[in-house]
Amino acid sequence: MLTRRQHIRNLIIIVIVALIGLYWYLSTPDTARQPIEDLQGTLPAFKEMRSEKFPTIKTPDIVGWRGDAKPVPAKGLAVTAFADKLDHPRWLFTLPNGDVLVAESTQPSLPAEGVMDWVAKKMIKDANGTSVSANRITLLRDADGDGVAEFRSPLISKGLNSPFGMAFKDGQLYVANTDSVVRYTFTPGQASISAAPEKVMDLPANAPNNHWTRTLLIQGDSLYVTIGSNSNIQENGKQAEKGRAQITEYDLKTKEERVYAYGIRNAVGLAIEPFKNRIWMTVNERDMLGSDGPPDYLSSVDFGTFYGWPWYYWGRFEDLRVFQNKPSLRQYSKPPNYGLGPHVAALGLVFNKGPALGEAFKSGAIVAQHGSWNRVPVSGYNVVYVPFNELGFPIEGSKPVDLLSGFLDAKGNAQGRPAGLAFDTKGGLLVADDAGNRIWRVTASHGVK
Repeated sequence: MLTRRQHIRNLIIIVIVALIGLYWYLSTPDTARQPIEDLQGTLPAFKEMRSEKFPTIKTPDIVGWRGDAKPVPAKGLAVTAFADKLDHPRWLFTLPNGDVLVAESTQPSLPAEGVMDWVAKKMIKDANGTSVSANRITLLRDADGDGVAEFRSPLISKGLNSPFGMAFKDGQLYVANTDSVVRYTFTPGQASISAAPEKVMDLPANAPNNHWTRTLLIQGDSLYVTIGSNSNIQENGKQAEKGRAQITEYDLKTKEERVYAYGIRNAVGLAIEPFKNRIWMTVNERDMLGSDGPPDYLSSVDFGTFYGWPWYYWGRFEDLRVFQNKPSLRQYSKPPNYGLGPHVAALGLVFNKGPALGEAFKSGAIVAQHGSWNRVPVSGYNVVYVPFNELGFPIEGSKPVDLLSGFLDAKGNAQGRPAGLAFDTKGGLLVADDAGNRIWRVTASHGVK
């Protein structure tokens, strides 16, 4: 019979062996086996998907911009700082008078009830540079037209809960909190709002409230709201996904709402393409299928359309990790229009039509890629351009082109991470950098001032 001391020794040995095994497992993440270009464009070349028991984790350290360092623009473009010393600037909106609104926010605080909660909070802080949301909409104004915001004011600083998307129509400023859409009576030119908001609609924000961002877009009398899934592949159950993984349409006149499109894991960017006035979106696809996992994508948003989540991705590929009780849905699952690459974390989306950014970028979509936390090597950490044809679709055979890069330094550390995008009223492209706490302005080298 073993003595107490021997039992303790054996237990210590087992724990040490388990820790060594865990360390070995975590230190050997899944590595990409395909060039990222294979998973970009109108026809991504899918090969092996590798299901993971534990996600690959690869997050660059955030070091910020030091000295005169700044992102690297494409040939023919120039970049300057529009504003700095912000607190996690996440999303942008340009008002008709030229003032720029920035949502300073991040994911709502999560209670640390166990080891995995602690790990999740640490990952959020490492990836974002902060785990505390400023919960503020700040107004920036470039009154003298030199491309730098010399005036700023906290437009809304109370009563917000991880604000993100913004929209304006008929004297009403709409703001999407993670759990509601509210609106304020507002006249462009105001520097602050003190009146209480009117609630327009409640939004699901049930715990753990993964994919917390809510983007807004107004077209006609319709207000569109993105609501991401509450999990990766519905592993928390169907009930936890009620009202999520969809885009909701709200009629501003009748106050009625309906599901506009669904089966969308996490739509973030929303924009209207200028050729046929269709709504397009950027979507973050599913995790834990390896570093060559399904690419994030750019796609038109079609009414009543199912985009596959959680059962299918890219129209025809079944996710074998998900319990399948709806095989007939495959034939109704719409393939996306354009692959951006695996795990690039596609966020901001705007369309350019015209020469403001030069001939090379005169007609297409511009996407901010926040950057991967779960791929080796890392992907994203740039702003890319996708050329469109006159029919309002990406050009067949095209690949995303870097418009703004250099967010990672020579050692692979993150100097910044691009998030929201907007054009100012002079045609300059504004890029919210939520890790560098700045907003960059991109123009043609010899064009927009």
